[in-house]
Amino acid sequence: MKKYLIFTFLLLGTIIYAQKKVENLNFEAVENNFPKIWNPIRGNSGKAYTDTHEKQEGKTSVVIENEKEGFSGIMYTLPENYDGKEITVSGFIKTQNITEGYASLWMRIDPEVSFKNMQDLNINGTNDWKKYEISLKLSPNDTKKIVVGALLSGKGKMWVDNLQITIDGENIDKVKAFDKKVDKINSDKEFDNGSKINAINLDKNNVEYLKNLGLIWGYLKYYHPNVAAGNFNWDYELFRIYHKSLGASENQRNQILIEWIKSLGEFQTKNDPEPKNLKMKADLKWITTSGFSKELTDLLLKVKTAERKNSNYYISLDSNVQNPIFRNENPYPKMTSPDAGFRLLSLYRYWNIIQYYFPYRYAIGEDWKKVLSEFIPKFINATDETKYTLVCLEIATRINDSHARVNNKITHSFFGTKFPPLEIDFIENSAVIKNYLDDELGKKTDLKIGDVILEVDGKNILKILEEKSKYLPASNRSGKLSSLSNYLLRTNNDQINVKYLSNGVTKTTSLKTYKYDEINYTQKQPSMFTMLNNNIAYLHMADVKKDKLSDIFNEIKNTKGLVIDLRTYPSKFVIFEIGNFLLSKPEQFVKFSTTTLTSPGDYIIKEGAPIGTNNKNYYLGKIAILVNETSISSSEYHTMALRKAPHAKVFGSQTAGADGNVSYITLPGELQTTFTGIGIYNPDESETQRIGIIPDIEVKPTIEGIKNSRDEVLEKAMKWINN
Repeated sequence: MKKYLIFTFLLLGTIIYAQKKVENLNFEAVENNFPKIWNPIRGNSGKAYTDTHEKQEGKTSVVIENEKEGFSGIMYTLPENYDGKEITVSGFIKTQNITEGYASLWMRIDPEVSFKNMQDLNINGTNDWKKYEISLKLSPNDTKKIVVGALLSGKGKMWVDNLQITIDGENIDKVKAFDKKVDKINSDKEFDNGSKINAINLDKNNVEYLKNLGLIWGYLKYYHPNVAAGNFNWDYELFRIYHKSLGASENQRNQILIEWIKSLGEFQTKNDPEPKNLKMKADLKWITTSGFSKELTDLLLKVKTAERKNSNYYISLDSNVQNPIFRNENPYPKMTSPDAGFRLLSLYRYWNIIQYYFPYRYAIGEDWKKVLSEFIPKFINATDETKYTLVCLEIATRINDSHARVNNKITHSFFGTKFPPLEIDFIENSAVIKNYLDDELGKKTDLKIGDVILEVDGKNILKILEEKSKYLPASNRSGKLSSLSNYLLRTNNDQINVKYLSNGVTKTTSLKTYKYDEINYTQKQPSMFTMLNNNIAYLHMADVKKDKLSDIFNEIKNTKGLVIDLRTYPSKFVIFEIGNFLLSKPEQFVKFSTTTLTSPGDYIIKEGAPIGTNNKNYYLGKIAILVNETSISSSEYHTMALRKAPHAKVFGSQTAGADGNVSYITLPGELQTTFTGIGIYNPDESETQRIGIIPDIEVKPTIEGIKNSRDEVLEKAMKWINN
């Protein structure tokens, strides 16, 4: 089961003038066979519409229907942000023949405050009307919008009706809208319509100054107590200091920066000892090596010793895992093609977040400060929406993190919106047809499973990799090839020309291309649990269910071995539940590194929770864990834990090398990118980032194996179990 999360963003104002009413929760107001004020969530084969025949109350309900496996639904953005502690959405659901998925109400509080659906209830099959509800904790100060809806994931049909929304038990219409006071930052309107910077001199000396300005601006943002307190619109302060320093000499610029820093106000200083268990130290050597005047250098060093509170207007740390959350970064949604000043701001915002809040800055592979200098001209010259989006994707690629990405309509169009119905994988250093996405359409191409793609539209594979590599974020080469396999045959044209090798014969052909929703995806993922033979059990983690584990392990307790397939993404976090069945005693399997708001950039390493419990009746069979380059994040984390079981071995190939919770960055133009937000290490503090999980027994698919529909990794694991 795939887990679908729907991300949308708000064009928001900062003051509430009159409370607006929540409407049409019973779907009685209809326009064009769809409930008014609601929006559709369109999947690859689904639809949503109103139904006057089947309803729980009133005259109308909403039907959500998927003819094939996918997702569809409806969504409604509440007109206000609300005061209170907890919000609850309830409603009635009826289902018909739902397979490969579930019916659900869902709710999301943006930006990244919380999300909940009913996947855990696994509502499928055919069921009569029944009332359900979901609740989330409110955080009005951090909330920009609240979105509610219904979703069908899988295949089948659901009805939803008679929704109600309450806050702390009161109907939402009786609850007061949250009146967020206009703070100092939001009351600063000087550059709301643009930075007033239309062109930037890119000669060598000015680029060097802009690099230093970016270093100082970001350092003050996270280290100066008065900036961290939200006393200044720090985005607009950048534009002010830029205008002030325009045309000034080096000495004059030093003085302008000194006066600027002094204008931020006084603060108390404090000399803290260097923390113990320091994994990565903040990179602040530039303060003394950049050629600043003595007065400016001393002033910056004084800021380093400032007494900082454990809070910052621009960043907070997740209360559980401590990865950074950037909640008060203005997305500037209308600036889809930002002016030169806002493009410079975008670069500074991203670069400094990575500088202070990326736990693997040291593993990027190059001096991150040189990347800042390199990208100043690139951002300034990114003069339209496409160039701006792509330069943001390019710098995100440079952190060498498989969690990094920029996905929007521009990148979608850049890589191509159409493709032939072929699944590509890199096997034996070749781009191989691994499967048909759609059996009927795939066979019509005349290409066979196991054929090797040599050229696409006249370009060989190495040339394509060279051209697209800077736009393919990945922690390692295998991850980059995995990303390329998804984009290799993408185009915006109705056909694509390929040269390929089939049974030793080189051929050429033109392939018809399709949009995502024009393909009938016939591939089926394995069941969660099956017996491969009488003595070997198989657990596929893409649809793992916590409530089934006890019965499964009771059934397989006397088997010779268990295969846990993590060449996918686990649908549930079940490390500790499975660990209790596999281990006889608790075992440490991980260490974390996190930072603090008082010492940004300093990363402290600490022990993680152990896996397993004291259990005399633990599983005694061999355990084979399967991984490959698609095993990322939670898959890698599960592997780290489960390989601690007695008689466990990991089979396959190098994983993606991006383990740890994801953090989100929003840049001007409401462009969102991501990165790994906490450090994950083996118990001996050896690396996982970029390296991934190293299998105990390396096994890679072969072209011959693909031709013969063999799973060679699974075969090797079963042979080991049987021996």
